[in-house]
Amino acid sequence: MALHSIPEVGLSSGNGRKMPIFGLGTGTYPFLGPEVVVKAVLEAIELGYRMFDTASVYQTEEALGDAISQALSLGLIKSRGEVFITSKLWCTDNHGEHVLPALQKTLQNMKLGYLDQYLIHMPVTLKHGAANFPPSPEDFVPMDIKSVWIAMEECKTLGLTKSIGVSNFSCKKLADILAFAKIPPAVNQVEMNPTWQQGKLKEFCKANGIMIAAYSPLGAAGAIWGSKRVMESEIALRWVYEQGVVVVAKSFNKERLKQNLEIFDWELSNEELKKIASIPQSRANLGQMFISETGPIKSAEELWDGEL
Repeated sequence: MALHSIPEVGLSSGNGRKMPIFGLGTGTYPFLGPEVVVKAVLEAIELGYRMFDTASVYQTEEALGDAISQALSLGLIKSRGEVFITSKLWCTDNHGEHVLPALQKTLQNMKLGYLDQYLIHMPVTLKHGAANFPPSPEDFVPMDIKSVWIAMEECKTLGLTKSIGVSNFSCKKLADILAFAKIPPAVNQVEMNPTWQQGKLKEFCKANGIMIAAYSPLGAAGAIWGSKRVMESEIALRWVYEQGVVVVAKSFNKERLKQNLEIFDWELSNEELKKIASIPQSRANLGQMFISETGPIKSAEELWDGEL
């Protein structure tokens, strides 16, 4: 029996499927071995985690799928429907004709019949088949968001994913999709923590029925980007939770996995909220790897549409 029961939230276009408001992320760089991921996911399930986040570029899809299969065999969960699985479309597949095959490949990797959520990972397109990570300048091409989103809608219509959404999209880029979408994004997964509070984006998403999922809620300290400024904060996770968003926290340490769930039975004081509101703001993930003088995105200002 799970040690914790995690609340759930409804999504605007999730076919009635509810999303746990706290889940485990599996993206790291350098990449981790599959045995580390499987162990962490199984421990998380024992603790009560039911939402798991992966992406094709993380190289953890197969390990997460194996962990879910083992959890079923061990009786930790009784059915596939007990877990909420998110994966993401990488930039090399941000082409209308490659979206559906990419999702089918993800499902094959994970040995699943459907995802609960499929997200466009970045508002950036690379040449299909480009293998370099981080990307090479010559691999960038302009993104046709309309053809990509129409293909995402097809994935949902076919039942291969219960909901569709985006990640790292600005207010302007969300508005571009909303202008033509038949199925609006259910979720926008973005960096959010006390040092990058996303006030403008939060209001835009709330007004348009889009749920924010917060990654790096404790900051980040990755090899490519990140900051340790809030990693040791005891109140950072609680603050993100109190914003009414979904939290995606990454840890492969059982004790930390347990500690991260101890945020539901207390509240921040008004004084603490005032102090957090006064913290200087700066985005840690500037997306520098997607910016090139010779590419379609030439500055951080352009990538984030001024949300810096």
